[in-house]
Amino acid sequence: MADRGVDLSGLPKEVRDQLAELDLELSEGDITQKGYEKKKAKLLAPYIPQIQNVDPHIQLTPPGPSADPTPSPDAGPSASSRHHRSHRSGGARDDRYRSDIHTEAVQAALAKHKEEKMALPMPTKRRSAFVQSPVDNCTPPDTSSASEDEGSLRRQAAVSAALVQSLQSPDYWINRSLQGSSTSSSASSTLSHGEPKSQNQSQNTGPPAPSALADVLAHTRLAENSSVPPDVTSTTQQDRGSRVDIPPVRGMSRGQSRASMMDTADGVPVNSRVSTKIQQLLNTLKRPKRPPLSEFFLDDAEEIVEVPRPDPSTPRPEGRQIIPVKGEPLGVVSNWPPALQAALARWGATQAKSPALTTLDNTGKPIYTLTYGKLWSRSLKLAYTLLNKLGTKSDPVLKPGDRVALVYPNNDPGMFWVAFYGCLLAEVIPVPIEVPLTRKDAGSQQIGFLLGSCGVGLALTSEVCLKGLPKTPNGEILQFKGWPRLKWVVTDTKYLTKPSKDWQPHIPTANTDTAYIEYKASKEGTVMGVAVSKISMLTHCQALTQACNYCEGETLVNVLDFKKDMGLWHGVLTSVMNRIHTISVPYAVMKACPLSWVQRVHIHKARVALVKCRDLHWAMMAHREQRDTNLASLRMLIVADGANPWSVSSCDAFLNVFQSHGLKPEVICPCASSPEALTVAIRRPGVRGAPLPARAILSMTGLSHGVIRVNTEDKNSALTVQDVGHVMPGALMCIVKPDGPPMLCKTDEIGEIVLNSRAGGTMYYGLPGVTKNTFEVIPVNSSGAPIGEIPFTRTGLLGFVGPGSLVFVVGKIEGLLTVSSRRHNADDLVATALAVEPVKTVYRGRIAVFSVTVFYDERIVIVAEQRPDASEEDSFQWMSRVLQAIDSIHQVGLYCLALVPANTLPKTPLGGIHVSETKQHFLEGSLHPCNILLCPHTCVTNMPKPRQKQPVGVGPASIMVGNLVAGKRIAQAAGRELGLIEDQDLVRKHQFLSEALQWRAQTDPDHVLYVLLNTKGVPVSTASCLQLHKRAEKVATALMERGGINTGDNVVLLYPPGIDLISSFYGCLYAGCVPVTVRPPHPQNLAATLPTVRMIIDVSKAACILTTQLLMKILRSKEAAASVNIKTWPTIIDTDDLPRKRPPQLYKPPTPEMLAYLDFSVSTTGMLTGVKISHAAVSALCRSIKLQCELYSSRQVAICLDPYCGLGFVLWCLSR
Repeated sequence: MADRGVDLSGLPKEVRDQLAELDLELSEGDITQKGYEKKKAKLLAPYIPQIQNVDPHIQLTPPGPSADPTPSPDAGPSASSRHHRSHRSGGARDDRYRSDIHTEAVQAALAKHKEEKMALPMPTKRRSAFVQSPVDNCTPPDTSSASEDEGSLRRQAAVSAALVQSLQSPDYWINRSLQGSSTSSSASSTLSHGEPKSQNQSQNTGPPAPSALADVLAHTRLAENSSVPPDVTSTTQQDRGSRVDIPPVRGMSRGQSRASMMDTADGVPVNSRVSTKIQQLLNTLKRPKRPPLSEFFLDDAEEIVEVPRPDPSTPRPEGRQIIPVKGEPLGVVSNWPPALQAALARWGATQAKSPALTTLDNTGKPIYTLTYGKLWSRSLKLAYTLLNKLGTKSDPVLKPGDRVALVYPNNDPGMFWVAFYGCLLAEVIPVPIEVPLTRKDAGSQQIGFLLGSCGVGLALTSEVCLKGLPKTPNGEILQFKGWPRLKWVVTDTKYLTKPSKDWQPHIPTANTDTAYIEYKASKEGTVMGVAVSKISMLTHCQALTQACNYCEGETLVNVLDFKKDMGLWHGVLTSVMNRIHTISVPYAVMKACPLSWVQRVHIHKARVALVKCRDLHWAMMAHREQRDTNLASLRMLIVADGANPWSVSSCDAFLNVFQSHGLKPEVICPCASSPEALTVAIRRPGVRGAPLPARAILSMTGLSHGVIRVNTEDKNSALTVQDVGHVMPGALMCIVKPDGPPMLCKTDEIGEIVLNSRAGGTMYYGLPGVTKNTFEVIPVNSSGAPIGEIPFTRTGLLGFVGPGSLVFVVGKIEGLLTVSSRRHNADDLVATALAVEPVKTVYRGRIAVFSVTVFYDERIVIVAEQRPDASEEDSFQWMSRVLQAIDSIHQVGLYCLALVPANTLPKTPLGGIHVSETKQHFLEGSLHPCNILLCPHTCVTNMPKPRQKQPVGVGPASIMVGNLVAGKRIAQAAGRELGLIEDQDLVRKHQFLSEALQWRAQTDPDHVLYVLLNTKGVPVSTASCLQLHKRAEKVATALMERGGINTGDNVVLLYPPGIDLISSFYGCLYAGCVPVTVRPPHPQNLAATLPTVRMIIDVSKAACILTTQLLMKILRSKEAAASVNIKTWPTIIDTDDLPRKRPPQLYKPPTPEMLAYLDFSVSTTGMLTGVKISHAAVSALCRSIKLQCELYSSRQVAICLDPYCGLGFVLWCLSR
C-alpha cells in the first residue's frame, strides 16, 4: 500500500482532509477499490521519499507520548466516532429499524464525519483490504497508543507488547480467539472498537500469572493454521500493533504477499480488489445480523393503546392473610382393606350373592344385577386373560404397568366394572375414555393426544360396542384422527379364559404406583391424563367413607358418568369398598324419563343419590302429582356440581316440590371436586331439625375485582352462593392468587383453592412440565417466603373460606374471563342470558360462553342454538335484551352474540356443548350462524391513542416503510380524490337527486333500476327510470293535496322494504319535504316495536306519515292503543291509492346545503341517533361510492341490507 511507513499525523492538514474524504467515499461505495488505491497513492507520493531512508530499527522506537496508555487528546473525536459507528452496526435490535429515527441517525453520522475530519484524519486503509493474520485473533487490542495509522510505524518488540497485553486480560481475548473472530459482524465490530477492552481492564486487576506469555505463544501457534475471514463490516481499522509473527521489513512483507488474495466468510479465495459492498453482502448472507422476523412486528401496547387510569373506587381486599384450613383427621378402621382389590376379593368370597350393580335399560327398567361373586370371578378371568392369553409367554402383549384404554358406552356399566377391576387385578393401568362415534367427533383428536401421551396400545371394549364402531369398507376399525394404532380386545365373558387353579392375582398393599388414569380437558381443549396412585385411590375411598358415613349394604342411585369424577369415585370405587348396591341410571334414560332416578330411590329405598343440578331441574319440570313417590329414605342427596354458584336455585326448587314427598332439607349435600385433587370438600349430612348453613349474598361488582363484598345495593347484581361443606378428612387447604406466584390470599379475597392430601392425583401422565405447575405448588406469604415444604395441588376452583371453615366456590379457572382486569365467570353470564325472557328463542342447555383476544384484551362471545320456530325478529329482540342485561348486571359489553341452527354446535359425549371446539369454529369462521349481533363498540374500550403526525423533515415514503417495518400503525389514510368532471352540464344535472332521476327518465326511460325478489328468489316487482319518476310525482301530488305540508317539513316513510319506499322517498324530494325512513312495527310484537316508531316520529317532529293501508290499520288498532296514544298520530297518508294528476311543478333546492333527508338509527342498547344529510353530502357520497365500487348503469348489485338507515339506505335509495 502507498501509505506503508507514512506517519499520517505528520501530513499537512489539507492532505489529511482529502484522505478522510476519500476514505468516506470508499466506505459509502462511491468509489472502487482500484480507484481508491490510485488516488491515495497519488496524494501520498510527495511524502514517501522523505522517510524512505530511515532505519527500520529507529522506526520501531515509539515516541514519548505513545508509551503512555492514556489516549491522547487528538484521539477523542476518533473514539467517539468509533463508538457512534459501533452503535449503528450493532446486531441488537434498537430503534434503528424505524425509518424516521434511522434517517436522523444517518444525518447525524454524516454531520459528525464532517466535523471530525477537521480534527483527525480517518484511517487510511480499510481493514477488509488484507487478510487478518491468525495472530490478530489471539492478540488483544493495543492500548499503548491512541493513533490509528498503520502498524508498521508502531512495531515494537513483539514479545514485550504481547506480554503487556496478556497481563491485562488474557482470559477474555484468548476465549475470544477460541470462539473465532468472525462469529458475527457485530462481534468483530465490537472487538475492533475496543469496547470490551475497558470492561476487562476493570475486571482483571489481580497480579499477572507467570505462564501468561507461554499461554499466548502456545495459542498463537495453535491458531496460526486457522482460516479467519476478514472483517468487512467495520469502517475502522483493527489495531495490529502487537503482531508477533510478521518481521519489521517493508516491501513484500508476509502481509503484502497475501494482499492480492483473501478469504471470504465461506473460505473461498477472491480478489482483494473486489467491491467492498459485494464482500459485505457475502458476509451478511453467511450470517445475517438482522433480528428474528417476529421482532420487526412487535407491537408495544403501551405506545398504541390508551391505558385506562386506575379507578380509586375499585374495591380492594382489606382482611388479614388467610390461615391454611385443616380437615378432620382421617380415622383408622380396623376392617378397612389394605387395597381396593382386596376389598373386592373379600366380598367376592364372603358376600358372593350380595348385589353390587343394577343396570337399567332405556325405558328405566332393570336389565340385570351383577353380584359381588360374579364381579370377582369375571374380573379374575379378565386379569388372567390379559396377562397370559394375549401374545406368548416369551413375548406377552401386556405387562404389569402398561396402560390400557377402556372404551365402553354409558349404558353398559357392568362391562366397565369388570374391565376396570380386571385391570387392577392384572396390575395394568386403565384409561377410561368415551366411545368414538365418527372420525369427526368433537375433541376426538385431543383424546388421541391423551392416548399417545399415556403410551396406550391396546383397548378393551364389549362386543356390542365394537360392532358399533365406525369401520372401513374392509371391515377394519377406522383409524381415528390423531389416535395411535390400537389393538382391540373384546371382554365379554364368552371370550375370557378361566384361570388355572394354581394362578392367583398379585394383590400388594396400596403403594405409590399408578392405579388408573382419568382424563381431563383444559380450557383450551387439550386432554390430559391425571394419574391416581393406588394409595391415593384407597385413601380417597376411606375419606369419602368417613365424610359420607357409608355403611355396608346401603343402596346408592348413581345418575352420573361412571367413567370419571364423582360417578367413578362414589359409584364404582367407594361402593365396592363398602359393599354398597349401586343402581346406575344411564344418560339416555334420563333424557327419556327424567323422573326415573326418583322412582328408583322410591322403589329400592335408596339411602344415597348422586346427581347433578340438571337432574334436579329435569325431575322438577317433569314432576306430576305422584302420590306413590317417597324420598324419606334418602339420607344424602349429593349434588356433584354444587360448586356451580347457580346450583342453589335448582336445589331450592327441587326441595320445594319434593319436600311434601318426604325429602328432608338437611339431606341436600353439595360438594366440590376437580380431576387433579379429586374431592375437595363436601357438606356432611345434617341432623334433622338443625338449622341449615347460611348463604352468602355477594356483590357481582366485588367478585369481578376478586374481593368479597356483601351486596347491599342492587338485587339484580347479587350472587347467592351456598357452601360446599368442609374440607375432606386428612386434607389441608389454602386459597392463593390465581395469577402469578401462589401467594396466600386475604380473608376477603377470591383466589384459587389448592389442596394437600394423600387422596389426590399425582401427576399429568407423560407431561412432567405441566405437572410441576399444578401438582407441586408451594404457597408463599406476602413477603414471598414459602409457608412450608409440603406441595399443594391446584384444583382449578375459585372460592374462599367462610365462617366456620365452610368452603364457598364462586367459579372455575377454565370458565374465567378476564376483561379489562376484571374477572367474569362464564356460568354467571349463562345464567344472565337464560334469565332473559322469552327463553323460547334458544335451548337452555346449549349455550357456550368463551373469550377471544381482540386488541390486547379478552372479548366475550356467546353462542347459542336457536329453536327452529323462533323468528328472526324474536331472535334479535332476545339478543338485544341479553346485551342490555349483561351490561346492566355485569358491567361488561359483549363482543359477539351468535345464534346457530339447532343441533349444529359440537357436543360432548353426554350432550353438553363442547366449548373449546365451538371457540375453534368461531375463530375459523366455520360456525355459520343464522343470526349474529356484533357489538365491538360496546366492549373495545382500549382504543388506540390519537394519531400524531410525523415531523416535517421526514418524507411520506419513509414514514410508511418505517411504520411497516416496526409494526406500527400508519399515521393516516385518505381515499382517492373524486376529481372534476369535464362535462359541467352533467355536473349540473347531477347536482340533486331529484334532477338526476328526471334526467334519467328522459334519456333512458326503460332502464330497469330495481328488481325486488321474494324469499324464494323470484322477482315480484320491478321499477324502471320512468316508472319510478311517475310514481314519485304521484306521491308528491298526494303530499301537496292531502297532507297540506310546507316546504322543508319532515315526512316519515313507514314501509316494508320495497319499491314503495324508494318512490315515496323521491316523491318527498319532488315536493320539497325531508324524508325520514323508519322501520315499521312488527305486527306480532307491537308492545316492543311500536314505541320506537313513536319515539322517532316525536323526535323528528314529522308533519305527516306515508305508509301502506295495512300498516295504517295497525297504527290505529286496539293493540297499538295499548302501547301508544293513537290519537296523537300526525296525518297518515295511504299511498296504495294515489292520485293520477301530476304536480304543477317539481321542487328544486335553492342551495346544495339544504337538507336532503334525516337518518335515524337505534343501537343495540336502545340509543336513538339522528343525522342530518344535505344534498351536497348526498351528491359527494354517491360519487364516492360510484368511483370506489366502479358502479355503472350495466352493473347489477345484490343488496341484502335493511333500507332504513346507514349504508343500507344509501345503497337502496341513493346509489342507483
